[in-house]
Amino acid sequence: MEAEDIRRAGFVAIIGAPNAGKSTLTNALVGTKVAIVTHKVQTTRFPVRGIAHTDDTQLVIVDTPGIFGASRRLDRAMVKAAWTGADDADAVVHLVDAAAWIADKEGAATPAQTRSVADDRALIETLKSSGRKVMLALNKIDLFPHEQVLPLMAEFNEMGVYSDIFMISAEKGDGMDVLLKALADRMPEGGALYPPEQSADIPARLLAAEITREKLMLRLHEELPYQLTVETETWEDFRNGDVKIQQAVIVGRESHKSMVLGRSGQTIKAVSKAARKEMSELFDRRVHLFLFVKVDEKWQEKRESYAHLGLEFDT
Repeated sequence: MEAEDIRRAGFVAIIGAPNAGKSTLTNALVGTKVAIVTHKVQTTRFPVRGIAHTDDTQLVIVDTPGIFGASRRLDRAMVKAAWTGADDADAVVHLVDAAAWIADKEGAATPAQTRSVADDRALIETLKSSGRKVMLALNKIDLFPHEQVLPLMAEFNEMGVYSDIFMISAEKGDGMDVLLKALADRMPEGGALYPPEQSADIPARLLAAEITREKLMLRLHEELPYQLTVETETWEDFRNGDVKIQQAVIVGRESHKSMVLGRSGQTIKAVSKAARKEMSELFDRRVHLFLFVKVDEKWQEKRESYAHLGLEFDT
């Protein structure tokens, strides 16, 4: 597709509770990985923009952080970024984990699913008070027969905050073409916002840091992933096309440092290997990755920790 072929273009914000599948949906719509995905909640910390195309329409898909009851400064900044992304968008999709809602109705929900439903209900109340109707996408419908999903659709329809309801599986790709077409129809007329060959609006240094953070989240357990961040400190391009990347893994406690390193450095080595492999494939060049672990007890209270993520510090 050439830029002159694009007749409509706009922004689509995907909002929802943590772990509803927003990053998976973003990657599916774009057709390539632009947002990190883990089984842990609240993986996304800042709005990630992926660029999708269908026919003569360009859609900038904004994967927002999960919306939930936030108390810590970082959490508040993330929730504020999510609502800001929705306010600025031409279309908004509320992505709901249908599996969590069905399990909750059957009395079989896990604590995480119960929190997800509660976060959704709070989000719905905010939508009601705003008076703005959004689109609803019920995710993970491939896990249930339709007779279990249809009553859920009726319940959401009665809430009065949705203009359309779609049943999808972001992971399997079910219903994606219908959702993409509906989103394209809502985009305003206008030329391309980004070059058609571009798949994401995220600096390479930040994307590289996010890839490493994803590998850390997949490797580590319990609360530690939420107590660390990754920053790309140096990026050096070589004439032969290779790139040398040095990153700092910043943790809040000395005890966390040993957990990230692992016995004889095995954990950090495994993370570095996995991150380097994905970066090499994504950037289509050989990557030389060097990771260092730093302890900074106050990193979540420093303004500069938020600036490079594009988050507001004073939230």
